[in-house]
Amino acid sequence: MDNELLYAQVGQIVKQHLASAESCHDLDHTLRVCRNADKLLAELPEADKNIVRLAALLHDIARPEEKADGSVCHAERGACLTEEILRKLGADPVLVSRVSAAVRTHRYRDDNAPASLEAKIVYDADKLDSLGAVGVGRAFLFAGKFGARLHNTAEEALSHKAYSREDTAYREYLVKLRHLPEAVLTEPGRRIAQERIVFMETFFAELDAETDLDSK
Repeated sequence: MDNELLYAQVGQIVKQHLASAESCHDLDHTLRVCRNADKLLAELPEADKNIVRLAALLHDIARPEEKADGSVCHAERGACLTEEILRKLGADPVLVSRVSAAVRTHRYRDDNAPASLEAKIVYDADKLDSLGAVGVGRAFLFAGKFGARLHNTAEEALSHKAYSREDTAYREYLVKLRHLPEAVLTEPGRRIAQERIVFMETFFAELDAETDLDSK
């Protein structure tokens, strides 16, 4: 089957599935992850481009299902949907298996690590969308859903629970985002992650200065 035709057909299906997705994990996020994957592919030409592009496109297809039912893991469910979709479209069985594996492991934390280079690229591409200017924007989107403050001190952020008024974008940065570069798996991914985390450090330092919270 023609790879570009397959990619276009999958893209239309993904668009339909993500129509109801929340802003942090909507179609815009998926398309940014695809662009991140392309950047990594440019430096890792030994990777199979078709596997990476399809897996990046499909990685969050089950996000709406996870939102509707908290017992659903979007990575596991997404892998199953990926197999169903690609088989119906007549994709090669080996391609189906490898793309599905990359979707299944893109959420890797403690186990089920990405095994192939292609899966590592998809994992990194997803993590990179939580860093840099986009990462700052997404952190504020997330905080806004729960009515969090614009900004707070590190002490306030770290001494309060998630989903509270003190669960600011800054708290997301302190608790999670600043540690993401340590989890990135590819060399070009690590370099880009370090560049983006420097921006975030600078941004929150400026936000500290402008809000001058320590003078309260």
